[in-house]
Amino acid sequence: MPLYEYVCQQCGERFEKLVRTSEAPAVVCPRCQSASVNRAFSTFATGNTTGRGSTSPNCGPVG
Repeated sequence: MPLYEYVCQQCGERFEKLVRTSEAPAVVCPRCQSASVNRAFSTFATGNTTGRGSTSPNCGPVG
């Protein structure tokens, strides 16, 4: 199931919701219960190899 981010147009709350691909979600804001929400573009982080055996930029030196 994909995880989507939403933004409430009433109160500005930003939240996430797991959505089944086989159904249209009924999404309401968890703060104000408004159905006036828009799906937001989300960003994601990826690790990349640093050459020292680390796959995350937040890891310290190995060894």
